[in-house]
Amino acid sequence: MLKLGLIGKGISRSQSARLHVLLGRMCGFDVTYDYLDSEKIADFDLIDQLTACANAGYAGVNVTHPYKTEARKMITPRKRLPNALGAVNTVVFRDDGWRGDNTDYVGFMRGYRGKFGDQAPGMVLQMGAGGVGLAAAFGLHGLGADRILIHDKDADRGKTLVATLKDGGANATFVGEADLSDAIRTADGLVNCTPVGMNQYPGSPFEARLLGGQKWVFDAVYTPVETAFVHSARKAGILVMTGFELFFFQGIEAFEVFSGTQIDGDAARIEYFNAYPEALTG
Repeated sequence: MLKLGLIGKGISRSQSARLHVLLGRMCGFDVTYDYLDSEKIADFDLIDQLTACANAGYAGVNVTHPYKTEARKMITPRKRLPNALGAVNTVVFRDDGWRGDNTDYVGFMRGYRGKFGDQAPGMVLQMGAGGVGLAAAFGLHGLGADRILIHDKDADRGKTLVATLKDGGANATFVGEADLSDAIRTADGLVNCTPVGMNQYPGSPFEARLLGGQKWVFDAVYTPVETAFVHSARKAGILVMTGFELFFFQGIEAFEVFSGTQIDGDAARIEYFNAYPEALTG
């Protein structure tokens, strides 16, 4: 039995459970995956909840909004994480202590390489500087991006991410509203790490008229998979990585950490879409 879970706020619509149960079945594990929603736990406290999970025999838990930064302060990070990346989304309980990982970060890089191979990111304009934006931006740096341009409607949050990236050795710049259109047009890659495009937040963070000269795009949104941004990018002839890739590979990376196994991504993809064909369209 491999006992896993997800700690977060308002997580009832998460699809993580079905992915981890499927990966467990592929590897011969009987997996349980519980949703530990802080909205439904009286007097919720993160360290108390993690301690309770460890004592209850969980192998590990995923951690999502709004607890990733808080968890990073409590956990010893795995060596593959950049020191400046101040958030974890995966906690593993070991006899020698708790270890933290950010599989959004490594999952983004794995998804990018799977879609685009060895193609360098070049200069990238990223919209959104929240939790997924932090992981994606560090992933871009890890992939060797020449320059990372960050825009966020909350300028202070965007500038904070830029400072964090610079602390990690990245070439990063904040782009304000006045310079945004030019930055979009001249970028090699475009990244959406905002909620715009989700079913409850329809639309696109990038105007279709500005698309066409870029080499690739990534949209972190995966409900639906085919967002307005993705549709416009495909129509403009740009290579696309959808949000499903991040969801899928961050989940695989987390399961590998939890279980100590290695997952064949291609085989897992076939199994997942056979089980959940609706995931192709969100």
